This record gives sequence, C-alpha cells and structure tokens, in this order.
Amino acid sequence: MKRINAIYARQSVDRADSISIESQIEFCRYELKGGAFKEYTDRGYSGKNTVRPQLQQLLQDIRKGEVAKVIVYKLDRISRSILDFSNMMELFQEYHVEFVSSTEKFDTSTPMGRAMLNICIVFAQLERETIQKRVSDAYYSRSQKGFRMGGKPPYGFRAEEIMMQGIHTKRLAEVPEESCVVRKIFDMYVKPDTSYGDITRYFASEGVLFHGKELIRPMLAQLLRNPVYVRADRDVYRFFKSQGTVIASGEEEFDGVHGCYLYQGRNVKEDKLQSLKGQMLVVAPHEGLVPADIWLQCRIKLFGNMTIKANRRAVNTWLAGKIKCGHCGYALMSVKSRSGRQYLRCTKRLNNRNCPGCGKIYTADVEVFVYKQMVQKLRDSQTPLGYTKANQNPRITKLTEELDEMEGEISRLVDSLMGAGGALTTYINRKVEELDRIRQEKLDEIMLLAGEVATPEQLEKIVADISDWDSADFDGKRFAVDKMINYIQASAEGINIHWKI
Repeated sequence: MKRINAIYARQSVDRADSISIESQIEFCRYELKGGAFKEYTDRGYSGKNTVRPQLQQLLQDIRKGEVAKVIVYKLDRISRSILDFSNMMELFQEYHVEFVSSTEKFDTSTPMGRAMLNICIVFAQLERETIQKRVSDAYYSRSQKGFRMGGKPPYGFRAEEIMMQGIHTKRLAEVPEESCVVRKIFDMYVKPDTSYGDITRYFASEGVLFHGKELIRPMLAQLLRNPVYVRADRDVYRFFKSQGTVIASGEEEFDGVHGCYLYQGRNVKEDKLQSLKGQMLVVAPHEGLVPADIWLQCRIKLFGNMTIKANRRAVNTWLAGKIKCGHCGYALMSVKSRSGRQYLRCTKRLNNRNCPGCGKIYTADVEVFVYKQMVQKLRDSQTPLGYTKANQNPRITKLTEELDEMEGEISRLVDSLMGAGGALTTYINRKVEELDRIRQEKLDEIMLLAGEVATPEQLEKIVADISDWDSADFDGKRFAVDKMINYIQASAEGINIHWKI
C-alpha cells in the first residue's frame, strides 16, 4: 500500500491578523513540490490540547500505516503543548512518519531536525517530572490538612461528602453493623491469650464477612494496626512520636474523640502499617471507634507478634503454586516441622480452621511421587508433543491457540479458589470441570488431525532431560512442572494430578 503525504492546518478563530487555513496549505504545498497530498483541517479549535476531529483522524490514519509525511505551517498549528507534541513525535517515530514545519525548517528527515526533536523530548520529560512533583506536593499538602486521599473505606466505615476549608471532599462515617464487629475484634485481641486464629475462627463460625470475604490473618493484622479506628488522645500522640512518625497535627488536636490517617511518608518505602518510622500521621475529621487505651494495648501486643503470611507462594518446593488442598481448593504451603522436615499445610485451615486440612503430608514424599508420575506420563503419553503438524493444518493451529487460552482460564479460576466462599468455590469447581471437558475434546480432535504421536525416540529424549532430576536447578524443575501440570490436589486420601498433556 502506497503511503500518502498529509498536510495539517488549524485556525482557532477567523480574524485579520491570523493566517487562514488556505494560506497555511499553500505554504505546506511548496514543501511537496507538486506532489499529491491529503488535507486535514480543524477550524475553530485551540492548540492547547489534541481534542480536534481532523487531528484525531490524522493520528488514526498514521496508526493504520497510511501516512508517510506530515507537513504543518508552524509547530504551534499541531500543538501548543510540548508534552502533547512529544507524544505525537513518539507516535511518528514508531510508524516511520516524517514531520516537517514549513516556516521553521523543522524536518525530522534531516540531522538538525532530529536534534530539534530530541531537545523537544527532553523538555517534555522535564514537564512530565514537574507535573509529577506538583501532584506529589499537592498530595502531601492535602493529607497534612486532614483530607481523605481516596481508596476504599476501611471496614466499619463508609465515605460521606463534606466541605472542609471551602473544599468538597469526603470523610469516614460509622457503619453501625460493622463498627460493632470492629469493637469486638479489639475487645478480643486485647486479652493476652487471644490469638489471630481465635478471632478468625470465631467470625468464620458466626458467618461474618469482611467486604464479602472471610476474615483472614493478614486482613486482621492490617485492621488492628490501622489508627483510623482509634479515638486518638495524647497517649496515642506520644506513642507515634516515640516510633519516629512525622505527626502533622498538633498535640492539642489529639482530643480522644477523632481517629487518625496514616500516610506513606516521603521517600519511605516500608509498609506504613508495619514500620512507623518516617510515616505521616494526621488527625482525621471522623470519630474513632476504639478507646485509646485498648487500641494502644493491641498495638503494643502486635510488636511481639510474628505473623504468618497465609496464602503466600511457597519457595521451599518446586510444587509451589501448583499444589492445592484436596478438600477446599486453597493453596498448600510447605513449612518446616520442629524436626526440620517440611510438610504441607492448607492455608485455609491456617487462617480459620474452616477446612479439615490435608493431613500430615511430607513435602519430600509428594515431590518424589509427582516426579515419578511425570516420568511415567511422558513414557505412556500418546499426546502429539508440540503438535508437529500445527504449521501445516490451520485447524490445528486454531485449536492449539484455543487450548492455550482455556488453560490460562482454568489456571486463573483455580488460583481464585484461594479466598473464595463456599458458593463461589462450588461455582468455580463446576466451571473448571466444564472447561476441562471441553479442553479434552479439543485435545482429542488435535490427535485425530495430527495423525501421528510422538515417536519413541522423542519420548526417550524428554525422559532423559528429566532423568537427572536431583541435580536440576530449582527453576528448571518449576519450568518442567509448569509445562506438564495444571494443578495437583493433595489430601490424606491421595494425590490427584491434573495434567496439561
């Protein structure tokens, strides 16, 4: 397809001292020395942004690969914003489009024109960074004044519209049926012998959901640490001061009534709910839910609490991310016993004991079993490895692409089982079974179309590649498992491997 030359002209208003669109086009035609071109003109539009019909049409034609060169009368005809201009130049470069300003002799086909382009891009980057700095400054300025900076309201609150210092914003308002749950949590945890597990099990048995999900340990830890719930008094002020927190509000503002916002401090990368040093605290306009003495006792208790990160991906086994509890579908994680041996634990049972768990299954035993099954699968499989005729048969190519999408969907559904409630778990399991049935039908069709299976020599080579399994590195094992296995269900009753091949 032959690409065209384009002339773009813009005039914001018709007046005696402004150059008309017709005159702009005449100047631009001179650059083409009689060559053919297509006109794009915007009359009555400002150059302060790119929201112009014909300019957008021009950019669309560039993306289609239809334009070879763009000519304008002056740079400001196409944009008055250095940032917009830089973005357009990046688009021109991507699609190999030359750009010419007829009166300023700006031509990206020449060394000087390209140098000018680089200068423009440098200033555009400066403008971007300046904008980012202004946004950052505005964020800290507003947060220091007690403005809510967005995000989902914490459990126990909803957001309501208010006017603060003449500015429309939002503040937190108590949700009674949730706030009583929050107070119950703090009343339970303040007791010395109460653990995370005691609290999560209690609310699971009561059927209480937190934003539609069962309460788990990381969620509970975050709730207990959040000063949004405290009726902050001067003891709370002194506590945060002792932790190196930057306090934007005066000590007199800690009146024992209002809660606090804790914001990420400048140049501080640590989690603001874990490390308080350098973070920023400000008294908020909403009333807290928990008395200061109870909140502080809970917060001090948390300092000595080493939380277990449930639902994390294990790093101690090459089965990580593939092995699930045979009862509930949650991930199994590999942990060390006192004897030093690793065994698998159900993360749902770890959270709230709402699952009987998988029993005492040692990680090494499962790894040996899975490895032997992988070897046996490769030896016995009649699946055409790699689908050797895919390039010769369009139907096989299409089926293979559909299989890849389907396996991705199955994998996502299985991963979403972690944290899912009973009804959602039933739905996901039913959906996975349906997809797996369709997947098998497509595999069967591919086998018929391919007309051949892997040769014994090919199978032996693959078996040989994993025969030296003990000396293979961790990532290599993970790669092999990922290519062969969708997921593994394990329980005391047995191990069920769902294969990809």
